[in-house]
Amino acid sequence: MATKIPAAVRPYYDAQSGVHRETLLEMRKRILDVVPDAVEVIKYSMPTFVVDGEPVCGLLANKKHIGYYPFAGSVLDKFPDIREKYKTTPGALHVPLGEPLPKTLIAKLIRARQAL
Repeated sequence: MATKIPAAVRPYYDAQSGVHRETLLEMRKRILDVVPDAVEVIKYSMPTFVVDGEPVCGLLANKKHIGYYPFAGSVLDKFPDIREKYKTTPGALHVPLGEPLPKTLIAKLIRARQAL
């Protein structure tokens, strides 16, 4: 896994502090564990993980949560159990601060996105 944060996304992570930064960086680690060859870029003002030219997910710090964006609303629709456990919007999953998504859940979401 690439542990060094690329220059393109470093300012975003550096601008965060406390539990926001900790949660973002742990989510980043877990995403890269699932897709170690992902390229990290800024897309829609958020760190985005791109595999084979396609964005598979993005992360966005919000006041009370971290937004996990699968870049396809239909991905979350495939998992009603996730929608029951976490607060969601049509295109995002709200990750509670200090409670990063389990790697197994991240893998399910990314695999579902890649299957589209």
